[in-house]
Amino acid sequence: MTDDIIVKEVSVKEVVKVNNTITEFDEPYTEDYFENRCKNKEHLIIVAYMNNIPVGYIVAYDRFDDGSFYCWMAGVTPKFRKKGILKILMNYQEKWTKNKGYNKIKIKTRNNRREMLSYLIKHGFNLIDINEHTNIEDYRLLFEKSL
Repeated sequence: MTDDIIVKEVSVKEVVKVNNTITEFDEPYTEDYFENRCKNKEHLIIVAYMNNIPVGYIVAYDRFDDGSFYCWMAGVTPKFRKKGILKILMNYQEKWTKNKGYNKIKIKTRNNRREMLSYLIKHGFNLIDINEHTNIEDYRLLFEKSL
């Protein structure tokens, strides 16, 4: 099934289209918000296409200036999940990041994003920090993977 998936580096406009299909994101970000997040930083913006349909994305950038690359936003359209799309996107990001000289990938998720938590643990990410919030479901969990 993954043979039909192509990953491309794209504009913010293309990412916003995919982001709007991710049901977990209550208030999808605007083009300006994405652009400001990546402004003046080395960044990677990629979208996965299945049969020419945009089905998932990653927006990542050099946030910490510590040799790591931060995967800020990632998502796969619900009806295209469980097809290996996130893994293909993450593999692309890992290769790109390594080629650029970074030695780690960091990613933050919420405690209630169980599928993402499971993916991160299964694929070699380690929990390195927790930001507590009022509701335990909203805790932000920071993971890191050495490349």
